Amino acid sequence: MGRILAIDYGQKRVGLAVTDMLHITANGLDTVPVHEVLDYLAKYIAKEPVEKFVIGLPTQMNGQESESMQYIRPFAVGLQRKFPEIELVYVDERFTSVLAHKAMLDGGLKKKDRQNKELVDKISATIILQTYLESKNY
Repeated sequence: MGRILAIDYGQKRVGLAVTDMLHITANGLDTVPVHEVLDYLAKYIAKEPVEKFVIGLPTQMNGQESESMQYIRPFAVGLQRKFPEIELVYVDERFTSVLAHKAMLDGGLKKKDRQNKELVDKISATIILQTYLESKNY
């Protein structure tokens, strides 16, 4: 059994989170620039088994896909092309940035730390992964 790796794909940065081997916990992994993400994933997968990618699916309040899908879809196609043996699933990512900011507030982070967009992306990826894990438990 491999890890599940979540991806919060943005136009500049990609937040990454990963499970433990038993798929019990979701932990922030890293935030990498968009142009480096496939190389980063290749290096990570060479060290750690990954059985599934979970990508945040940006949707609007009415359930329609947001405009962000115009750059997420090509990334997902490239990801599947590079790692065809790894399953890819989408998870609704509505409100993950809001939840990430709330988690940082609740965690007592200082204002300067809460403005760190890389940290927000990593926490958002963790929330996406946690949402996926919880959906599998019900």
